[in-house]
Amino acid sequence: MIELLVVISIIVILASLGMVQYRNSVIRAREAVLKEDLFRMRDAIDQYYADKNKYPSSLDDLVTDGYLREIPVDPMTQSKDTWQVINQEPNVNDATAQPGVYDVKSGSEETALDGTRYADWE
Repeated sequence: MIELLVVISIIVILASLGMVQYRNSVIRAREAVLKEDLFRMRDAIDQYYADKNKYPSSLDDLVTDGYLREIPVDPMTQSKDTWQVINQEPNVNDATAQPGVYDVKSGSEETALDGTRYADWE
């Protein structure tokens, strides 16, 4: 009976270690997707600016003009609508010009495995 109890205890300990590793690997994968999505959207914004000499007025402009196939889903919030856009500074020489999307960040308030907030990732 004691042997059976020891074996079951060892199995429970190994299973709990496996679950922790699995959870961390899922978080690492989502973080990698977020980094890639941020890189791709920022690259598309830069290409848009290089081609048109202005920033897009919204992320949807990147899709309609063919710079992205679709706006990616934020892997941390599981939504396309939670991306936080950072608009460029208004042009003091042209007050009628609309400020465009200069940068994009995740809308998640969660903390990454390295201790930083996802919304602060550069």
